[in-house]
Amino acid sequence: MSTVRRAVRIGNISGFYGDRLNAAREMLDGGRDGGTELDVLCGDYLAELTMLILAKAQAKDPEAGYAKTFLTQMRDVLGDCVARGVKVVANAGGLNPAGLAAAVEELGTGAKVAYVEGDDLRGALEEITPPVAGKPVSANAYLGGWGIAEALAAGADVVVTGRVTDASLVVGPAAWWHGWDRSDFDALAGAVVAGHVIECGPQATGGNYAFLDEITDRRYPGFPIAEVEADGSSVITKHPGTGGLVSVGTVTAQLLYEIAAPAYLGPDCTTHFDTVALSEDGEHRVRISGVRGSAPPPTLKVALNDAGGYRNTMTLVLTGLDIEAKAELAESLLFDVLGGRDRFAEVDVRLLRFDHPDAASNAEATAHLRVTVKDPDPRVVGRSFSNATMELALGGYAGFHTTTPPSSESAFGVYRPAAVPRTAVTHTVVLPDGTRRTVADPATTSDGAVSAVSEPAAPPEGPAARVPLGRVVGARSGDKGGDANIGLWTRTDASYAWLRAFLTVERARELLGPEAADLAIDIHALPNLRALNVVVHGILGDGVASSVRPDPQAKGLGEYVRSRLVDVPTALLEAD
Repeated sequence: MSTVRRAVRIGNISGFYGDRLNAAREMLDGGRDGGTELDVLCGDYLAELTMLILAKAQAKDPEAGYAKTFLTQMRDVLGDCVARGVKVVANAGGLNPAGLAAAVEELGTGAKVAYVEGDDLRGALEEITPPVAGKPVSANAYLGGWGIAEALAAGADVVVTGRVTDASLVVGPAAWWHGWDRSDFDALAGAVVAGHVIECGPQATGGNYAFLDEITDRRYPGFPIAEVEADGSSVITKHPGTGGLVSVGTVTAQLLYEIAAPAYLGPDCTTHFDTVALSEDGEHRVRISGVRGSAPPPTLKVALNDAGGYRNTMTLVLTGLDIEAKAELAESLLFDVLGGRDRFAEVDVRLLRFDHPDAASNAEATAHLRVTVKDPDPRVVGRSFSNATMELALGGYAGFHTTTPPSSESAFGVYRPAAVPRTAVTHTVVLPDGTRRTVADPATTSDGAVSAVSEPAAPPEGPAARVPLGRVVGARSGDKGGDANIGLWTRTDASYAWLRAFLTVERARELLGPEAADLAIDIHALPNLRALNVVVHGILGDGVASSVRPDPQAKGLGEYVRSRLVDVPTALLEAD
């Protein structure tokens, strides 16, 4: 008679390359103070921008290309992990997982190290669509969790990977622990949701949370833990005695982070985010249940990074009266000095208004004129550009000064999303004994059907008050390549019914302001979460490394939307 194994306890130790170094030690030891003894430590180190950073490092040193901060963490904890039987899974291998695996072995802890590769397509671009022009500096398919699962089943203590999906760092260990099959799509989808929640570390435990008044423990948040059950359901929690908050709200916020349509396409399954159910399961414990999954698509997502050229930015400060006239004069004089705008491949000029009439302080009377130029030739946008701004110092507008001295050019990258047939990718795991094994694909489908979405009850009627949208709506926003997503959620059914009726595409465009006037906008309903996901296409241009927005990853876009004044039924304000 078979028995169901207890939940696997997976703790996150990194949400990005450069995250809190001592998170690994805190998570490993936190269970000894009445907390959860972990089975797996997992860390996410890769983002679209990170791949570009690692490619630059590898171009200088072929032995580089991985996240070195992971090694720093392992020097501190790996010996204890081996002694306690705690596995470590991380995508810190970046563009050189074999190199990182070797470096981990050199730490001398006796850990059995495996690595996953096959995602790097720089030498096999032919089957990528749309067709690839030129030679990208990075080209990586998003692999799934089965290579990780096979490595753990073969006895690995540490598994490092290249570009796998962030959620695969939980899917792989959960599939290994519970012995799932590749067709267990509901269980796999549940693990995807758990992985998506903890992948960004303390963003699930009160970090970057919209409703600040709900967080009574303002210390740095503890990193999150996912306790994943045999059926794929899970509980999200944190170690006791750590800061922050785990609540339905904080988990909802992270679920909405950097997603698009409710049918979330992944390499192991399609996860239907509109089936996710959340419930409180005790203090700092939130249960995730009801997640449905289906077969994944026959293609894998590919992230391409190209060398985009060079850029430079100078910011001119405008103070007091006649801000717009001063900005117009400064722009005219600057490009006259430079010999015209046509000298540059691209020019972006933004007047950023922070000024107030009759300001109480000098700083509150200032605005910024932000001028960015781009060109393939570094000499065109280098000191010749930034030095030219100084010629306005005595011959320009009253009160001229800049936020920085003249600066040199910097290289930038261009991100492009693409896809590749699974048959063009060889997902490979290299086991601790050196054996190379090709990882089998799951069954796939080209059916993009989405789950049925139920409409909420009729929104409340009656008198309204003009207040910030954020009085009743939370938000979390981020980048999806050149697109931005804004997840908006409410705390009551009545507020969700109002938001669902209120937020049309045109109203979203009004709230976002002029920069979204001509952009395509999609709004996806997630009624189980009382949430809407707004996807703004093209607002970030060619991605974070190229974007000229002051907020190039759209991190503050949701909070901007929450600050906009709208007419909200007073009944909601009284109840919220």
